[in-house]
Amino acid sequence: MRPQSLDEVVGQAHLLRPGSPLRVLASAGGGAAGPVSVILWGPPGTGKTTLAQAIAQSSGRRFVELSAVTAGIKDVRTVMERALNDRDLYDVATVLFLDEIHRFTKAQQDALLPGVENGWVTLVAATTENPSFSVISPLLSRSLLLTLEPLTDQDLTVLIQRAVADPRGLNGAVELTDEALEALVQLSSGDARRALTALEAAAGSALSTSAGGAVGDDVDGEFEFDAIDEDEDEEEDAEAGGSGEAPERRAAEEPPGPALITGEIVAVSVDRALLRYDRNGDQHYDVISAFIKSLRGSDPDAAIHYLARMIEAGEDPRFIARRLMVHAAEDVGMADPQALPIAVAAAEATQLIGLPEARIPLAEATIYIATAPKSNAVISAIDSAIADVKAGRFGLVPKPLRDAHYPGAKRLGHGKGYLYPHSDPRGVVRQQYLPDELEGTTYYQPTQHGREREIAERLEKIRRITRGG
Repeated sequence: MRPQSLDEVVGQAHLLRPGSPLRVLASAGGGAAGPVSVILWGPPGTGKTTLAQAIAQSSGRRFVELSAVTAGIKDVRTVMERALNDRDLYDVATVLFLDEIHRFTKAQQDALLPGVENGWVTLVAATTENPSFSVISPLLSRSLLLTLEPLTDQDLTVLIQRAVADPRGLNGAVELTDEALEALVQLSSGDARRALTALEAAAGSALSTSAGGAVGDDVDGEFEFDAIDEDEDEEEDAEAGGSGEAPERRAAEEPPGPALITGEIVAVSVDRALLRYDRNGDQHYDVISAFIKSLRGSDPDAAIHYLARMIEAGEDPRFIARRLMVHAAEDVGMADPQALPIAVAAAEATQLIGLPEARIPLAEATIYIATAPKSNAVISAIDSAIADVKAGRFGLVPKPLRDAHYPGAKRLGHGKGYLYPHSDPRGVVRQQYLPDELEGTTYYQPTQHGREREIAERLEKIRRITRGG
């Protein structure tokens, strides 16, 4: 079902208008007029690999694919050398598609520069991470950055219907009810790959059911798009007038019509509920909002429920991990200082192991944070301080606190009068630390929740000493 040209690509209309850089790049000789390097940034299943292959197919270039997960500098240099030879000896240009470029180290990305700068290859790099942080500046400055959007429901409908009818797909072997089509679109959440995978599973189940199996059974355990082939010998016999059998018998043995895919078959075959969850729509924000508010409200059961919904709907687990880290710092804070390290550990584990195993550390962090004592004293403190700074309420650093290590600093009075806390048996001394304009200001006001109860008692004693109260 992979498109052979840009005209067959579903979605990304904003990148495929006449005269667009991708159109120029895909045209014959487009490498001379168009960009030499393109970075495609977008979520999974939005067509990054498809676009790269369509560019190569349309322009007659050789297509080479590398994955940053498994490839190294040696692989890159091998491709570059082959591309240079093909260009010089056979006048054949090469499109190098590098998937997940964000996984390449700086040194590995540096190895791409000679080929890009000299035009040995047309580099099409794909990433799901922000290229500003994951791609080196020299490569980024030499590349055209294009942002891919998740497919719309309309795009997914077109894609699924095409896969059902196209000879390269199901070739009309199945039909979809409206409910089944809507279910497949809902389950895909803007991801073309997920849509085709779900359709493939549902088609296998439907064909098995029509052959006398139970709903949910697959044909030979698996179904693939290229598995639909007509029996050419039987067709030739029919065209030749048949085998002399009675018409009634031949009619009885004629192959049945297309198998019907219903909403029930979709639900059973993909083994998940028909969730309505658009990662860029209201339900995305509704579910993540409910997740955060359940954490803040100390309801671990509700928080786990919304976590499960996000995971099953295909939400990026790294997004969930980031929200857990933010919540641990914002809504738990010093009431339980272990909440943030646990959230960070869950994020690191998610990055290392991925789904489905990542669901476990994410759930552990969710339950820990939901059941932890809550305090927003930290965010209140920093936001109040930032508000003062933005309003111009700040002054000179008190002279005892200024840097005094350079020549001439003491002559300016820097460091004079500074009292070293460790010289006092209490470990705290009376000293003005805030500028004169803010003397006596209190930003951090600990609550009586969790560890902050102890902090509040200790801080009250400390402030009496440092401020002379």
